[in-house]
Amino acid sequence: METYTELGRLHSAGEADFSHATAFLLDEFVGLDASHAGSFRRFLTEHLLSGINLNPNQTHSLNGAAPDPDSECERYEETIAAVGGLDLLLLGLGVNGHIGFNEPGQTLAARTHRVTLLDSTRAENAGPFGGAVLAPTEALSIGIGTILRADTFVIIATGARKASAVAGMLRGPVTTTLPASFLQLHRRVEAYLDRAAAAAL
Repeated sequence: METYTELGRLHSAGEADFSHATAFLLDEFVGLDASHAGSFRRFLTEHLLSGINLNPNQTHSLNGAAPDPDSECERYEETIAAVGGLDLLLLGLGVNGHIGFNEPGQTLAARTHRVTLLDSTRAENAGPFGGAVLAPTEALSIGIGTILRADTFVIIATGARKASAVAGMLRGPVTTTLPASFLQLHRRVEAYLDRAAAAAL
């Protein structure tokens, strides 16, 4: 949230211009359109997009309410490819080590895909839904392969609850059980941590 506030401040101060940028949101809950209180598109619109000069026609997001989620994932993947891929990715880190909604598991999906959310992820996102039990069980997410083809990453993690995931991301083995560990394979990653998140390093 502080990152979005700072980007808005920089734009207001004339120090950041987004008019030539194209943006892709990483993920969205299945069943939610952009008007829903729990939608990531709505959250980003309220806390960032409404305060900067990013062209709405150049701002892309997954439609969680699409009648065919699998076709929606393919459409999004093709849209990313049509602009030449992703240059800069701003990522958060899940408590369980996910990035986007690429959840820990035996395998990871390379392309944009539909995913069943783990209970830990639903608990993290419970706020707008009135509790984890009411949070969506599925989401659409850009896949790990598409993510890793981006040119540069900025990943932000704060709080003691993220310390174990941060340590695994930066110093643990590269493993599908901690998807963020795949960032170790990339040449250009910047991690911004507070002391609590960095405590296990």
